[in-house]
Amino acid sequence: MRTIQDNIHDFQQKLAGTNCRLIAVSKTHPVELIREAYEGGQRAFGENKAQEMMLKQPQLPADVEWHMIGHLQTNKVKYIAPFVHLIQSVDSLRLLLEIEKQAQKHNRVIDCLLQFYIAEEETKFGLDLEEAQEILRSEEFRNLKHVRICGVMGVATNTDDEQHLQREFSRLRGYFEALKAEFFPEAPYYKEISMGMSSDYQLAIAEGSTMIRVGSAIFGNRNYSVSH
Repeated sequence: MRTIQDNIHDFQQKLAGTNCRLIAVSKTHPVELIREAYEGGQRAFGENKAQEMMLKQPQLPADVEWHMIGHLQTNKVKYIAPFVHLIQSVDSLRLLLEIEKQAQKHNRVIDCLLQFYIAEEETKFGLDLEEAQEILRSEEFRNLKHVRICGVMGVATNTDDEQHLQREFSRLRGYFEALKAEFFPEAPYYKEISMGMSSDYQLAIAEGSTMIRVGSAIFGNRNYSVSH
């Protein structure tokens, strides 16, 4: 019987020698399973609901890196602002302004990724390149002191078509490079491309992913009975 720790070790070996790290997607999974992954050496965990993250955070060691990977409503930022390591799902200037406000209250800088819409599915959130450029060119953005844009994130189409996925991952890398050239040419912190999940992470790594978000390949199928 394979354990969560076995799965973590497998990924550590697969990612050895790459520029990519594993974000274990712990959403809907109980703290006990996250603790098992932690004991296997995993430190970065992805959640998609602010309140669920807020409830889990005090129950786990202080060196856990919490990544918000789901759509974040502005009125929920306050729940995670004291401790979140990276908000991967920034898709509006309004959200950035709220993150700034809450980060300032806690006297910290919150790292963020801009989420791009790369999939051919209506349900996905995200920006297009023009919208992202508009945000980064705005005076409001230039005045932010407690938010740092560290890269980009995208969710690919749920398909087995590898060429299709490769095109989407390549497009996201292109967005990353376009923004780097215009806005972050000298910024060492602007370096993250978060793309790839349990089913397509190998393609994503080949296209330059620096973070893969993997849930079911580590924790097994999700347990939707966990209360939120």
